[in-house]
Amino acid sequence: MRTLMHRLSLPLGEKGSKRAAGGYRSKGEWFQKSRRLHLLEHRLCVARAEREAGVVHVVRGSRRLLNTRHNLSVAQLTEVEWRQRWEAERWFLAADGESGKRFGNETIRVTPDGTVSIKLPAPLAHLANAKHGRYVLTSRVAFAHRGQEWADRVTDDRAVAYRIHLDVERGRWYLTASWQRPVVQTVPLEAARAKGMIGVDTNADHFAAYHLDGHGNPVGDPMRFYYDLSGSADHRDAQIRHAITRLLHWAKRCGVAAIALEDLDFTAEKTREKHGRKKRFRQLISGIPTGKLKARLVSMAAEHGLSIVAVDPAYTSMWGDEHWRKPLTSNKRKMSRHDAASVAIGRRALGHPIRRRTAPPHDDRSDRRGHRTAQAGPSTPGREGTRPPVTERAQDVRRRTGIQRTREPSASNTVRDACSTRRWQQLSLLGTD
Repeated sequence: MRTLMHRLSLPLGEKGSKRAAGGYRSKGEWFQKSRRLHLLEHRLCVARAEREAGVVHVVRGSRRLLNTRHNLSVAQLTEVEWRQRWEAERWFLAADGESGKRFGNETIRVTPDGTVSIKLPAPLAHLANAKHGRYVLTSRVAFAHRGQEWADRVTDDRAVAYRIHLDVERGRWYLTASWQRPVVQTVPLEAARAKGMIGVDTNADHFAAYHLDGHGNPVGDPMRFYYDLSGSADHRDAQIRHAITRLLHWAKRCGVAAIALEDLDFTAEKTREKHGRKKRFRQLISGIPTGKLKARLVSMAAEHGLSIVAVDPAYTSMWGDEHWRKPLTSNKRKMSRHDAASVAIGRRALGHPIRRRTAPPHDDRSDRRGHRTAQAGPSTPGREGTRPPVTERAQDVRRRTGIQRTREPSASNTVRDACSTRRWQQLSLLGTD
């Protein structure tokens, strides 16, 4: 709404800046955006009124599935199939974990050998088939993913949450276990840089990664880890998890202690008011899973003993393409813009400049050889200060070395006016016999 009000207040065709968009192109677009603003204002008023009244809209079974009931032909479902899914989404049993309780959960208890028992409420206590009002299922469960980690938790009576639900498509009941990750321990930046770094460039469909040693030199060939973010939410989550797992396994084989990642956040960068009619570009940046990626990568890297170094994403793709794409390209290695960006990200995380090298100074320091390209290091004191004039530097050298001038300074033909620093006077010398 703030962006709409800003753009509506500008004249038509007003150019924008890097920080704010400009005015709209035509009267028709201005009119449509004004209607859009009134609609958003109305929705905001309704949301505020519901919040103050304590009204919460919840559809148990998901609103999306509820709306599918009106478009069964598009969803390719019959009414009976939809009814099965609707009831299955409302048929579930969940219980939070409790630390200190036996096997980490008092309501739904799963033993290390896979036996599942449920604590029945008092009205259903007569249906129990075990002691203390518990109902034991005849089937047993097994966790193929992180089964050993789950077994360690239930053995130590640490909290584990369970959820029992029905999958209509497969016709099976599933039990899902979940628990809270431990707090990620931070390590000093010097320790993370000691063994080199893996630079990772995040894209809409893959991770571009490159291994760099401690000096910032690329090692080996670039790697790419692809994922497909189409389909259901479970499919997208599995694709991200699989790509991150492959990345972490490769990082362990390289022997590094940290992974460098861009600190991306497209929350305010993918709106229609920010990029206008660039629909394909907005879809591209919306498809990059920045928030989910950072949370998942940090938690999974902690399990493998790896650290995550977040760097500033400014100009990494542009400078990486300028300084690293061409030098690393060969007959047997094809470098892309994303591969070069991963090198730039890794070098920035290691504390090195992105450019490959700094040219040494010329043997001749005169101005005709051009500007000097040798730069002071980041720890050199006074590197940001201005360079003193040549005459002052010569006086400082004489003062330090104790050398005195052996001749008097010659008279100058130019005398500077004391009243102004910008006015000069030219005096003529009179010759005498």
